[in-house]
Amino acid sequence: MMKNKDSEKNKFSLWLLAWPIFIEQFLQFLLGSVDTLMVSRISDNAVAVVGFSNQLFNALTTLFATVASGAGIVIAQKIGSRKEEEARTVAIIAFKVTVAIGLFLSILLIAAPEPIAGMLQLPEELLPLAKVYISVVGGGMILTAAMAVLGTAIRNTGNTKGPMMTAIGMNVIHIIMNYGFIFGEFGFPQWGLTGVAISTVISRLLATIVLFIIFLGSFQRKIGPRDFSIFDRKLFKEILVIGWPLGVNSASWVFSQLAIFSFLAMLGSTELAARTYMNTLESFCFLLGFSLALAAQIQIAHLYGAGKTKEAYHAVFKVLKVGLPLVIVNAFILVLFGRNVLGLFTKDTDILNLCTALLWLNLLLQPGKMVNMAIGNSLNAVGDTKYTMNISLIFMWVVATGCSYVFGVSLGIGIIAIYSCMITDEYVRGVLSFFRWRGRKFLRMKEDDLQKEREQEQNRCNEALASPAL
Repeated sequence: MMKNKDSEKNKFSLWLLAWPIFIEQFLQFLLGSVDTLMVSRISDNAVAVVGFSNQLFNALTTLFATVASGAGIVIAQKIGSRKEEEARTVAIIAFKVTVAIGLFLSILLIAAPEPIAGMLQLPEELLPLAKVYISVVGGGMILTAAMAVLGTAIRNTGNTKGPMMTAIGMNVIHIIMNYGFIFGEFGFPQWGLTGVAISTVISRLLATIVLFIIFLGSFQRKIGPRDFSIFDRKLFKEILVIGWPLGVNSASWVFSQLAIFSFLAMLGSTELAARTYMNTLESFCFLLGFSLALAAQIQIAHLYGAGKTKEAYHAVFKVLKVGLPLVIVNAFILVLFGRNVLGLFTKDTDILNLCTALLWLNLLLQPGKMVNMAIGNSLNAVGDTKYTMNISLIFMWVVATGCSYVFGVSLGIGIIAIYSCMITDEYVRGVLSFFRWRGRKFLRMKEDDLQKEREQEQNRCNEALASPAL
């Protein structure tokens, strides 16, 4: 029994959770950069369409993030409190609901890609490319939904290696097929951006199949075909209580980013392409920090479920101690070498000049993002999701989005003003989240609940001892 406890403790250690997530994210970043580099060989307009479309897809994924994210936290908490069967049931329910939402989104994007792109202010010259890319990749949203819920469920059982290996395989296949479609190699037709879209869907389909196989064996009792008829209202309610604020929070961020992308589209395709290239470079800054923050969320949810509130409280500060220096150093490296790297993607002088200025602002942006990732994930892990939702709704839309429009578009200051508003938003929310975590509200509530359970158990024991023997 002691050996099993030690094994579970090691399984949920921060490092063992974090390193596969980091490798997964790092390789996705490298392969994503190669992907962007390949698409840039088609045209800068193709890059702008891919960047814009990905923002749209990210916005729509928030519709099923409510269930997937909430389920992940509940699964880790249930495993921490040794309620394995309930964790298993939660995973099954989340899979069914998330896939249903993904199917609806697939049908929507296949049916109306051009009106959606036009409504979001995409420049008219980009609409033909966007119509094809959105309908093909968007038609595979059911696969994105399945991958999201399967990967989240698997990670929160403590298995971060399975999703890592799957993501590596998916991205390698995607890059090989991209190369074939873009350059007409390996017997592939030279289909350009249409081929890239087809490559994306096929690689995601293969990844979904692998993740589903891993998912079936992720719990002590293997999931079988008959188990997919299970639906427990009480457990689904637990998912939604934690999940709906997470969904709103995620939606708030993604839709605010989508709004900002539409503001950039108003400024012109140069600004839109510059932001797309910067998105790729910015990912480099917080890869390890993001991995640590996600691992901390899994670990803290597990510790919280097990009633280890002191360990849960201190875990986030360990993440910040490591994560903040890393993102600062990485952002400074980008300031020094970022323009040279960008030269691999585009030769457009206007885009390069814009990105060079944005790299300095990125040095200010990344520490704020690191604090939000670490402390925000920790608050979510203990169920304090309404707080992170509330500050997101207020400051993302008033500061990041509203002020971006006022200063960037209305007053004509441009993309520099938009970045400055995004930086301000990150720091305001980061500071508020820090003081919320220091307050230990949900951790104290957990301690009170555990104390009541101990008192009730003691009372039952006393009553049993006081009862006359039969």
